[in-house]
Amino acid sequence: MTNKKKSHIPNAVTSCNLLSGCIACVFAFMGNYTVAFLFIIAGAVFDFLDGLTARALHAYSPIGKELDSLADDITFGLAPSVMVFTLLRGCVGEQMGCDSFQGWGLLPFVAFILTVFSALRLAKFNIDERQTTSFLGLPTPANALFWGALTVGYHEELSQTPYGMWVIVFLIALMSGLLVSEIPMFSLKFHSLRWKENKVRYLFLAISIVLLAILRLKGFAAVIGWYIVLSLLTNRPKVEPAEQ
Repeated sequence: MTNKKKSHIPNAVTSCNLLSGCIACVFAFMGNYTVAFLFIIAGAVFDFLDGLTARALHAYSPIGKELDSLADDITFGLAPSVMVFTLLRGCVGEQMGCDSFQGWGLLPFVAFILTVFSALRLAKFNIDERQTTSFLGLPTPANALFWGALTVGYHEELSQTPYGMWVIVFLIALMSGLLVSEIPMFSLKFHSLRWKENKVRYLFLAISIVLLAILRLKGFAAVIGWYIVLSLLTNRPKVEPAEQ
């Protein structure tokens, strides 16, 4: 099989990621957060598998790189934005008594800022040669998993709690900033199984398994919070000793 034909295989897997994101958007608009989140998770699995397949087959292609970014912005940018939009619309209705797209009813549209910053993050990643073994800024799949879990696990509390909608708006601003930040964040790619080289990854996975076992789907929000905190702790700038 030629390399050109081989490239169709990882591209097909990437297309499954895109399809998952489209389906997630439909269920998100319907307010079925759990199914929407499950399709985002499915998209994340396909996103992992397309790179794995491309490396295994040595089937890299320019179209594959572009298709991957387009699929990621739908699955990890637009789909979670639609979930947050639907959630915010419910919050505005509950807390402000506004159910039309006027006045406070326009507030839910700020959710799509996440889509814009996800696109900026993906474009930045494509041209940034510093991000071959780690990341600068929050990866889009991590951002999507955070919002999906938050929406699934806490939509009732956020809708009914006073000022819950402002908590969401604050988190939108925070996560958008993290997407395009210069904060170093570790990758989960293992180049070996040695403890010394992967102790941060092993620590992250161990705690993450515990969080998911206890919290289930909504535990993904805690896992992403743990990922951000651990990245900050392990990438603190070293202070050079003062010269005597």
